[in-house]
Amino acid sequence: MAELLLGKDVNADLNERLLSRVEKLKEKAVIPQLAIIRVGERPDDLSYEHSAEVRCEKLGVKICKSVLPADCSKEDVIDAIHKANEDSSVHGVLLFRPLPKGIDEEAVIRELDPAKDMDGITTASMAGVFAGNGLGYPPCTAQAVMEILRHYNIPLAGKKAVVVGRSMVIGKPVAMMLLKENATVTICHTKTVDMPSVVRDADLVVVAAGHAGVINGEFVREGQVVIDVGINVNEEGKLCGDVDFASVEPVVAQLTPVPRGVGSVTTSVLAEHVVSAAEKAAGKE
Repeated sequence: MAELLLGKDVNADLNERLLSRVEKLKEKAVIPQLAIIRVGERPDDLSYEHSAEVRCEKLGVKICKSVLPADCSKEDVIDAIHKANEDSSVHGVLLFRPLPKGIDEEAVIRELDPAKDMDGITTASMAGVFAGNGLGYPPCTAQAVMEILRHYNIPLAGKKAVVVGRSMVIGKPVAMMLLKENATVTICHTKTVDMPSVVRDADLVVVAAGHAGVINGEFVREGQVVIDVGINVNEEGKLCGDVDFASVEPVVAQLTPVPRGVGSVTTSVLAEHVVSAAEKAAGKE
């Protein structure tokens, strides 16, 4: 049976360090603040927004919100972004995506100040992730994967890592972050030939395919670490990952569950990004 890599333990460690950093900022009369920009009332946006509010309140990070109707214009969203960009008390911005059909999402994202981009959606932020130069902030979920690996002291240097999924939200940034830690990285996708053998050969498997149960017991072997990033709802209405937990858990050495795994760390990473941005702003002042 696998050791479960639980997000709550990672959160406890990360949040303890964040509280100390927030206190130091308060001594300088700086309150870290996140601006949330949401268009419409998508249930998943509302759920994440609530989780972010709860986490930030516990850590002393202030939140202000701009909530726009689903039928708003591109200009309305850009105006909200400009206000956040120009407000010196706002250190970070979280823009919920996808935006409603009819709004040019790329045009909107181009207006966001990369220094305030907390979830790695701007081109400049992603360039920083790929260059490994610390510019900007990576997507929160991608960094949550790395926080779990660090917390549980999972060695990466020289290890074979396979990332299943090639999205710009998780797959590609995680691959670059693993590469920065000197892992040997392979990215699998729908055109990969004989994916089971490629995945079985890995020491570490990060699954971000966006499909429930895409990785099952036939893909894994003993001794592997499997990080399941997927969030899906099964036929019974319950949350499940991209990994078939029932067939994989008895085989591998370590595994993140869904829920209680990667997703639970994401809001702590979001708060950490806001605190880091506040620290940078305080340093400039």
